[in-house]
Amino acid sequence: MALIGANGHGRWHRRRIAELSADGIASLAGLADPQPIDPAPNVPAFTDHRELLAATAPDVVVICTPPHTHLPIALDALAAGCDLLLEKPPVTSVAAHETLLAALRSTGRACQVGFQALGSVAWSRFREALPSPVTGLTAVASWKRDDAYYARSPWAGRRVVGGRPVVDGALVNPLAHAVMQALAAGAAAGAGRPRQLEVERYRVRRIDVEDTAFARITFDNGLPLLVAVTLAGEDFIAGEIEARGPDGRALLEYPTDRLALPGAGLTDVPGRTDLLTDLLRHRREGTPLLVPLEATADFTVVLEALTLPDAPEPHLLNSDTVRVDGPDRTITGINALLRRAAATPALPSELGVPWAVTPYRRRLPAT
Repeated sequence: MALIGANGHGRWHRRRIAELSADGIASLAGLADPQPIDPAPNVPAFTDHRELLAATAPDVVVICTPPHTHLPIALDALAAGCDLLLEKPPVTSVAAHETLLAALRSTGRACQVGFQALGSVAWSRFREALPSPVTGLTAVASWKRDDAYYARSPWAGRRVVGGRPVVDGALVNPLAHAVMQALAAGAAAGAGRPRQLEVERYRVRRIDVEDTAFARITFDNGLPLLVAVTLAGEDFIAGEIEARGPDGRALLEYPTDRLALPGAGLTDVPGRTDLLTDLLRHRREGTPLLVPLEATADFTVVLEALTLPDAPEPHLLNSDTVRVDGPDRTITGINALLRRAAATPALPSELGVPWAVTPYRRRLPAT
């Protein structure tokens, strides 16, 4: 194996590959990162991923680089004969998604996407226990990110860097798992494809992207999905996907693998299939991938709609709404609003919130 993007979240992948190496399943051939690699590796290291591919000829490549760099790196790795574990979000547009799919088909290689919660036992049980029919679907999360989070890299919180479009924002990066998990739940419920997006996006700092968002996504069959998330939250909400129906509800806390089925409270459901291990099993045995690129098509459609040039900038909230405590910023009453929006399901502008803005609406394309 080789890892491209060895710093930051790449350190987690280094530890995982080390575990596979200790078990005799795989070995690390080399690392690539444009910055000095920390901690210093005991395998060959490169600043250019193409040099890595040529020098080490890996069978499998893990790509953990900024989202806007994924496509060219993935295409180079496929051309070198590698299978891929590609971190989320996999690509930044529908066109890029189709380009990568075509390359996978022409090379016969495999691509697993790093939406790791889709490998959990809790997700499988949630999917099997979905009400019939599902009449309401929501995703809620309240996290906290401080000033340092937006200073971690040149592209953090930006839409364009050096003239190149980049992808960041609560809905498509840190809380992308919530969006993907909820879209997958809609697909599992037989709702069809997402067809309409209505979204209000907000920010508490002078960044280019949202740290708080309320999005209503309507599927083919009319089922609404209400996503309400923030990085300027009060009490922590890890991330909840809830499906409601005539006979009750099913709720999945996807980061912690806790599950509540109709008539029962939250319980721990241990067990996750590691996506890299799953990719290796696919290589050996031909088993289906848990998260193939095809399964992320709906996510990419939504991502593209949020990042198109005509999408308005997130509304900057003022000091009457935002409490500043050193490097932290918190939207007053945001957790109650997240819950209220999910219960309705309605956007803040429809709930009469004083600081709410007019939603951005867009018809989503078929793919």
